[in-house]
Amino acid sequence: MRIVVAEDLALLREGLIRIFQANGFEVVEAVDNGASLIRALTAHRPDVAIVDVRLPPTFTDEGLRAAIEARRQLPGLPVVVLSQYVEQLYARELMSDRAGAVGYLLKDRVMAVDQFVEHVRQVASGSTIMDPDVVAALLTHRSADPHLLALTPREHEVLSLMAQGRSNAAIAARMFVTEKTVSKHSYNIFTKLGLEPSEDDNRRILAVLAYLEE
Repeated sequence: MRIVVAEDLALLREGLIRIFQANGFEVVEAVDNGASLIRALTAHRPDVAIVDVRLPPTFTDEGLRAAIEARRQLPGLPVVVLSQYVEQLYARELMSDRAGAVGYLLKDRVMAVDQFVEHVRQVASGSTIMDPDVVAALLTHRSADPHLLALTPREHEVLSLMAQGRSNAAIAARMFVTEKTVSKHSYNIFTKLGLEPSEDDNRRILAVLAYLEE
């Protein structure tokens, strides 16, 4: 699997390169600024890109903007954005094209190497992955919404896990219930939120995130 890495901190950039190479990825290029990232992505058309939100020269949202521009030129390009902090705006911007194949993770997640690599593989295959802390922030932001208040504690838990990109099987395993039970909770969630039920995991996650970010 071919990958482009964009990270301005040399130590972390080298660490990411080593992690990916050790797990069967081919790092076709590693860059440290937004302009180089757009060039690398359009030139290599990698299977997935790992992008730090804040890159030179502005150190604000340069990496995010470069990733969004690259996805505009290469629709559906899989991108995993890494951020130091929970930024709801970044999550919303990343999801704006509703095309899927995106991930938003906090940099601390890199330390859990196996899980981090698995998340990257999932995004490369077209899935949507959101950091649990970002999902929690979105849920807190909408905590007074009457639709969310109508959810039972178990439905709230399923919603949180669903928005993290987990399949029904993964949610069932995490909650120690059957997939049939998760499906029932999911149906109730979509009904209470006024969303159309969907069997497509990526589509339902995007729908839930779009609702939470309104």
